Amino acid sequence: MERQEQEAGEKRVRTILIDPLVRRGLARPSTVTVVQFEAMQEDMCQRLAYMTEVNLAALADQVAANPGGKEKDRFPIANTILQWAADIQPPGDDASPLVRAIFAHGLGRGAVAEGWAPELLAEVKRRRQWPKPYGVAQIRDGGLQAARQMQVLDERLAQGRQLTAAEADWCGRRKAVLDRCAELARKAEA
Repeated sequence: MERQEQEAGEKRVRTILIDPLVRRGLARPSTVTVVQFEAMQEDMCQRLAYMTEVNLAALADQVAANPGGKEKDRFPIANTILQWAADIQPPGDDASPLVRAIFAHGLGRGAVAEGWAPELLAEVKRRRQWPKPYGVAQIRDGGLQAARQMQVLDERLAQGRQLTAAEADWCGRRKAVLDRCAELARKAEA
């Protein structure tokens, strides 16, 4: 996300999510100091800058309907709000620091080179954590199987044979995700 987009997104989060919740009377969580609460708000603005106005408004409604604290008059903790935000509008590949870090790492670059990056990307977005070695092996095995299937279909096309509509659709979607993963790895190198 470019700097201007990020700043505009942060302002949008403050205007549509945080300020209306404060006006509704939601206070800082009792376990958080004023300084920590301000830092939590700033962090949420940065992390949620990718969200659209409509989805931020939906998130604001969800937060307002599920306040924290014993008296139900407090902001929920940031992790809860961020989880709800990801359910409403998952961050794009380039908006997730975890995805960017994985594709900057040898793990992501290796997955791109070997052709199993789409499976790695899907798993990281689903679980939202760095995969453990056993998980990487499982992801890699499944991804290499899909890469072999792609190779078979490409060979069939090279021979002048036709693909079914489903096969052509699958190839198109997979190539688009492969390109997106390669772009993530390229951006990480820059």
